[in-house]
Amino acid sequence: MIGVVIPAHNEESLLEECLASVVRASIHPALLGEDVRSVVVLDDCTDGSARVARRWGVNTLCVEARNVGQARALGCGVLRAQGARWLANTDADSRVFPDWLAVQLALDVDVVCGVVEVGDWSPHSARARRRYESAYQDIDGHSHIHGANLGVRTRAYVGAGGFPPLSAHEDVALVDSLRRSGARIAWSARARVLTSARRDARARGGFGDYLNGLEVD
Repeated sequence: MIGVVIPAHNEESLLEECLASVVRASIHPALLGEDVRSVVVLDDCTDGSARVARRWGVNTLCVEARNVGQARALGCGVLRAQGARWLANTDADSRVFPDWLAVQLALDVDVVCGVVEVGDWSPHSARARRRYESAYQDIDGHSHIHGANLGVRTRAYVGAGGFPPLSAHEDVALVDSLRRSGARIAWSARARVLTSARRDARARGGFGDYLNGLEVD
């Protein structure tokens, strides 16, 4: 079984498209019908995120941590208990490509660090976009780590200690631990996710704050 973890804090407006994309990825022919189970970790949600998840028949876990590292770890724990051999992570404001899971598994490594595309640049200036694109490596062998596009073999995840309870950069910390444990890592541009460039970032110090910082002289 393949597990997909999606942390969410008040993501009612974007979660629908996220879950639709995960469902498409879960029925890719290359998966040969393998079971794919998703869990949305509702972290201190006060909106209709739970209703959206229920409409899609997705399992949910409610916490009040306001901590993305803790939310991811709890989601991974639920899926591990259900027998997941692979743990794929994305974000509720993101949309995975139809071959997202198929590519991760086809790479046949312990960890896949994929790339992200910004789906809509309209909240930001042209200057911020230029700054981002001049620095971003959308190629195999890149050096980016995104919680919105990260897959890991369950055995390697456990061996590295799992996601730490950090409010930001929990993905970087996990990959650092995986490196130290000797895990085989693919830095792939084939594993792709569209993500949001909204200005009201959910996680302080995360990707959204990075984009906002590109507006500053």
